[in-house]
Amino acid sequence: MPPRKEFVRTVIKYDGTKAELRRGLLAVRSALTTDDVVATGDALAGRALELPELAEAGTVAAYVSVGREPGTRALLEALRRRGVRVLLPVLLEDNDLDWAVYEGPDRLVRAGRGLLEPDGPRLGPEAVTGADAVLLPGLAVDGRGMRLGRGGGSYDRVLERLAASGSAPSLVVLLYDSEVLDQVPAEAHDRAVDAAVTPGGVRRFSR
Repeated sequence: MPPRKEFVRTVIKYDGTKAELRRGLLAVRSALTTDDVVATGDALAGRALELPELAEAGTVAAYVSVGREPGTRALLEALRRRGVRVLLPVLLEDNDLDWAVYEGPDRLVRAGRGLLEPDGPRLGPEAVTGADAVLLPGLAVDGRGMRLGRGGGSYDRVLERLAASGSAPSLVVLLYDSEVLDQVPAEAHDRAVDAAVTPGGVRRFSR
C-alpha cells in the first residue's frame, strides 16, 4: 500500500521559531493513520538499505520509532538479518542516552515516555562512538543538512560525544518526504547530517 498522496504532497511552511515549526510538523504527523506509518516505514527501509553507508557498516546506532514517527521496525530487522550489530538507545534520567544491542522485536520492553528499549546489558553512553553509521530521529532537515529535533537535547549530546571522541560515523536522519525543507532554524551548537532518507528517496549534504 503506497503512502497517502495527500500527506506526501503536504507543503510545510513556517515563519517563526523552532517551537512553532515543531508544532506544525507534529500536527501534520498526527493526521497520519497506522496504515500510513506502516507503508512509509516499509518504503523507508528499502531506501535506507540502499545506502552504501549501511551496506558496509558493521555497527549501526539506530532507534525504535514510536507513535507517528517514520517507521524503523522493518529497517531494524533487515539490518539484524544482515548481521549488522544494531545499537538502540536507552533514555537516562538526565535525558542522555545509554545503548544496548538490538536482539529482535521480542526483546524490546516498554520504557518511560512511551519508548521501547532493548532488555539486554547496557553498554554505556560512549558505545555510540564505535558505530559506523548513526540513524537519527528528527522532525525536519534543510538544504544545509541542519536537522530539527524534538528539542529534548538527547541527540545533541550524542552528536557532541561523537565530535569529542574524534569518531566520524555517517549521520543519517529518517523523515517523511514533506519534512525536507528549504531552511530550518539553527543555532551555533547544531550539527549537520550527511544524508536524509525519506520514503521517496535520499538527499545528501556536504558537511
